[in-house]
Amino acid sequence: MTLSRRYLTTPLAIALLAGTAGASASEQFGANPNLPEPQRGLLPNMTVPEKAAWNDETPTVPDGYSITAIATDLKIPRQTLVLPNGDILVAEGSGGHAPKLKPKDFIAGVIQAKGKTSVKGGNRLTLLRDADGDGTYEEQMVFADGLDAPYGLALIDDRLYVANQGSLVRFDYEEGQTQASGPPELVTLLPSEINHHWTKAMTASPDGQYLYVGIGSNSNITERGMEAEVDRAEIWQIDAETGAHRAYATGVRNPTALTFQPGTDTLWAVANERDELGPHLVPDYLTSIQDGGFYGWPYSYWGQHVDPRVKPENPDKVESAIAPDYSLGSHRAPLGIAFSNPQVGGEYSEGVFIGQHGSWNRADPVGYNVVFVPFENGEPAGDPVDFVSGFLTDDSRTRGRPVGVSVAPDGAVIVADDLTNAVWRVTRDDAGSVPPAPAAANDDSAAMPESDSSMPETEPATPEDKAFMPESDSATPDNSIDMPETEPATPDDKAMMPEAPSDTPNEQSDDARKEPATTAT
Repeated sequence: MTLSRRYLTTPLAIALLAGTAGASASEQFGANPNLPEPQRGLLPNMTVPEKAAWNDETPTVPDGYSITAIATDLKIPRQTLVLPNGDILVAEGSGGHAPKLKPKDFIAGVIQAKGKTSVKGGNRLTLLRDADGDGTYEEQMVFADGLDAPYGLALIDDRLYVANQGSLVRFDYEEGQTQASGPPELVTLLPSEINHHWTKAMTASPDGQYLYVGIGSNSNITERGMEAEVDRAEIWQIDAETGAHRAYATGVRNPTALTFQPGTDTLWAVANERDELGPHLVPDYLTSIQDGGFYGWPYSYWGQHVDPRVKPENPDKVESAIAPDYSLGSHRAPLGIAFSNPQVGGEYSEGVFIGQHGSWNRADPVGYNVVFVPFENGEPAGDPVDFVSGFLTDDSRTRGRPVGVSVAPDGAVIVADDLTNAVWRVTRDDAGSVPPAPAAANDDSAAMPESDSSMPETEPATPEDKAFMPESDSATPDNSIDMPETEPATPDDKAMMPEAPSDTPNEQSDDARKEPATTAT
C-alpha cells in the first residue's frame, strides 16, 4: 500500500486501515442508488485534504455567472440568513464536547485537523450590509455575541430565532437593525449532552407557527449505548411562541439543513448518514420529511438495509423505515440546502442548491462543492451538477469547505465557507436585465446586485485545530467531525434565559397566526 503525506503513516494506522479497500461502486445519485456490500475495518480509509491558499483564484461557477467574496476574516461561518432589507446574517461558531472513546478517535483527530481552520469559533452573529446597492458589502458588524455555537437561523415577523447547540433563543428584530437590542429570550432547551453531532439546523413553517430543528445522533452507530440517543437523530417541531415541542420525524442520523419547498407545506432535509461501512456506504441524502416518519437510524439504512452492528435488532422499526427521496452519494457531508427561484436563471431556476462540506473517510475526497439538484413536478429529477466548485485542487488539497447556502429574491446564491472563513456570493452576469421577483413566504428575501471583492486567504493549520469523533460526518459541519473543538461556555458567555416552557404544543387562535412574514435558512 502506498501512503501519501495526507495519510497517517504509523504502523498502527496501517493495521487499522486493513480491510477497508474494496471494489469501487458506481455513482450513487438519485432515488435508487447502488448499495454495495458493507466493508468493515477498525478504522475507515481516511484522506483529509490539506489546506491550500486561493492566491489570485476564486471558486468556479457556470458560464454566465460570477462569484465574489462579500465577507472575509469571519470566525467559522456556518449558516446565513438573508433579511427582508437585503442584509445578511451569518452564524459563526463551533460546538460539541463529545469525549473520545477509543484510540482510533485520537488517530482520526490528528488526520482530520489537517482540513480545518485554525480560527476559533466566534459564537456570534455577524451582519453584512450593502448600504448603497453596489454589490459590495462594505459594512460588517457584530449583531449579537456571547452565543453558544449558533447554527440555525429563522425570522418570523419581528422575531429572530437562533438555534444554539443547546438552546433555541429569540431576539426582537426591527428591519434595518444592526445590533441586538438586548440578550435573547429562551424559547426551549435543546438536547446537548455529549453533542457528538452538535449542529442544530432550523427552518420556520410557512405560516410561522412552528420551527423545525434538526438534532443529530450522539454517535456514529450507538457506540455510547441507546441511553445516549434519547431525543437524538430527530427533527423536532417546536411551537414558535411557547417552545412546546414534539418529535416530527425520527431515525434521521444527522439532519444538517432544513427548508420548506416554496409554495408548499413540504419540509425537506439533507442528512449525513453513518460511517465505517466502506467508501460507498452509506449515501448521504436529500429527502422530504413525513410527519411521524422513521428514516432508519440506527437499525437500518436506505429503507430496509439492516445495519448488522446494531444489537439488539428491531425488525419492526426496520420494516417501518422510509427510504430517502434522493441519494447524494456517500460521505459528501451535505450541510446546506436552499431552493432556487426563477431569478437564479437558466437551468438552475427550479431545484435545490446543496452545500457539501466534503469527505474525510474515504481515499478519494468527494464533496467540497455546492451542487444543484434539478426538480420537476416538485421532485428531484436528474443528477446533481456542480454550481460552485474549485475548492479541491488538482493535487487533492482544499482551499475551502462550503457549509450553508441561501438564495436571495434577486437570484444571488450565498455560500458560507468555514475553511476560508468567508461568505461567497454568486450572481448572474445579466441579473440586472430582469426585475427581481417578490419574496415568497419562507424565502430568504433580499435584493442584492452583482459585486466584486478581493480574495480571502485560507488560514494555516495549527495543532490546536482539533477534530471530534471519527465515526460521524457531522455537520458541524463536520460532517460534525470536521469541526474544531471549543471550550465549554461559561456563565459570562451566555445571555440570561428564563426557564424553558413545557413540551406540549399549545393551540393558538387563527387571528394570532395570520400570514406572518417568515425567513429561514
